[in-house]
Amino acid sequence: MSETSRKVAIVTGGSQGIGAGVADGYRQWGWAVVVNARTIKPSQDLDILTVEGDISDPATADRIVAGALDRFGRIDTLVNNAGVFVSKPFTDYTAKDYALITGVNLGGFFWLTQRVISQMVSQGSGHVVNISASVGLHANCASPSALTALTKGGLAAVTKALAVEYAPEGIRVNAVAPGVTQTPLAPPESFTPEELAAAMPPLGRLGKVSDVVGGILYLESAPYVTGEILFIDGGRTAGH
Repeated sequence: MSETSRKVAIVTGGSQGIGAGVADGYRQWGWAVVVNARTIKPSQDLDILTVEGDISDPATADRIVAGALDRFGRIDTLVNNAGVFVSKPFTDYTAKDYALITGVNLGGFFWLTQRVISQMVSQGSGHVVNISASVGLHANCASPSALTALTKGGLAAVTKALAVEYAPEGIRVNAVAPGVTQTPLAPPESFTPEELAAAMPPLGRLGKVSDVVGGILYLESAPYVTGEILFIDGGRTAGH
C-alpha cells in the first residue's frame, strides 16, 4: 500500500489510557497513526509518528498536521482524545483550573480540528471523533464537574454543528461520551467503596479502554453515521 493510499488517523492524548488504545486499534486495522501527547517517546513502528507538545498551543496543532502530511501524505480521521478532568465544587475552581481545562478541552480541539478539517475539505472526505463525557451532559452531584460540563458538553454540541456544516464536503463528525472508565490514571483501587457504588452503571461494572475503542471503531466503520453522540457508559445515562 502506498503512503498516499494508506489511511491515516491522528490521536491526541495518545501516550496512555484511551488514547493509546485508540492508536493501537487503528494500527490493528492497518492504518498509519500520528500520536500526540505532552510527553511521548518516538515509536519503533515506522507507521506511527509521535509528536510531543501541549495541544492547547496552536503551534502544536501546526506540527501535528505538518508531520502527518510530510510523513504519510493525508489525514483521514482525527480523534480528539486529549482532555483534562478536575472535579471540585464550582466556586472552588481557580483561574489556573479554568485556563488549563478550557485550554486543553476546548482550545486543543479548536486549533487542531480547524487545521485538520481544512485538509479534509481539500481531500473531499474525512472523519472527526470528539471524546466528550457522559458527566458533561448528565450531571452527577456526587462528582461536581462544572468545567467538564462546560467543555465536554461543548464538544458534544459542536459535534452536531460541524456534522451538518461539513456533510456536503464528505466529512463526518461524531462523538463518544464515556462514563467512568478504568485507565492507568483511574484504576479501580483509586476509588473508595462509596465512589465505586456511585459510579456503578446498570451493567454492573466500570468501563474499560476497550469499550471506548470499540465505540470509536464502530463509528469509523459506519459511513452513514454523522452527528452522533455515542454514550459508552454501561447504561448510566439511560436511568437507574
